[in-house]
Amino acid sequence: MTPQNSLRDMLSGPKIVVTPGVYDAFGAMLAEQAGFESIYLSGASISYTRLAKPDIGLVSMDEVANVIGLIRERVDLPIVVDADTGFGNALNVQRCVPLFERNGASAIQLEDQQLPKRCGHLAGKTLVSTGEMVGKIKAALDVRRDEETLIIARTDSIAVEGFEEALNRAEAYVEAGADMLFVEALNDKAQMRETIERFGDRIPVMANMVEGGKTPLRPADELQEIGFSLVIFPGGLVRAISKAAADYFSVLKEHGTTAPHLDKMLDFNKLNSLLGTEEILQSGKKYEEDE
Repeated sequence: MTPQNSLRDMLSGPKIVVTPGVYDAFGAMLAEQAGFESIYLSGASISYTRLAKPDIGLVSMDEVANVIGLIRERVDLPIVVDADTGFGNALNVQRCVPLFERNGASAIQLEDQQLPKRCGHLAGKTLVSTGEMVGKIKAALDVRRDEETLIIARTDSIAVEGFEEALNRAEAYVEAGADMLFVEALNDKAQMRETIERFGDRIPVMANMVEGGKTPLRPADELQEIGFSLVIFPGGLVRAISKAAADYFSVLKEHGTTAPHLDKMLDFNKLNSLLGTEEILQSGKKYEEDE
């Protein structure tokens, strides 16, 4: 079974698919070892960690593709990929989708913002027309190499045009053939329920949990009860690591040693055990030349 098939099967089941956000192969490996069955490659988290910049449209198509490939080299989990706007118009989308598929994407998320885009929970977003976004969705569907690869349509319309217009845009994206729907920055539980009431029996709908964002944090079982098929926690890992790293540097600066922080770290041997270093080295021995 391919990761694409696996993701589709999970989405058709009764349980919500809890999908943590990652930004590199190390995080993907940790998520897999923790027992998660899918991961979300967050464009925002790539921007935070590779560029030390906010999510304001600075990450390129090739940078994302490179990260997808490195993750796919390490894990077999389905990868849901944040493709921003498709990095341009419909022609850019038609380059992006097969490129991401070749590198290992299982689902590709496109949004209806104008370039340069910005985080869905920041103010000041602008949108392309509904018609342009419909064209991008159709362009993506036309060029995907595997029909099992999911094309996810995201609308950022709530903050720009209001909730009702967001639902109207979502309707157009469903009719265009999107495989999953993502209405970004839902403001409350009532909007969540109304979104599911309108679309939940026709298409999988995903929820986005951003710590400190516009949408109130709700546990997965509650989102499942509402009717969501998948929930992402796109930036939780980088926010957790930011706090852990700040604490680590503070200890090192104050004490001139990491010794007071050892109970919050993996030592050299434990890290190599986590990585499977010995197993990797042993697997290479069978290719060594006979002396």
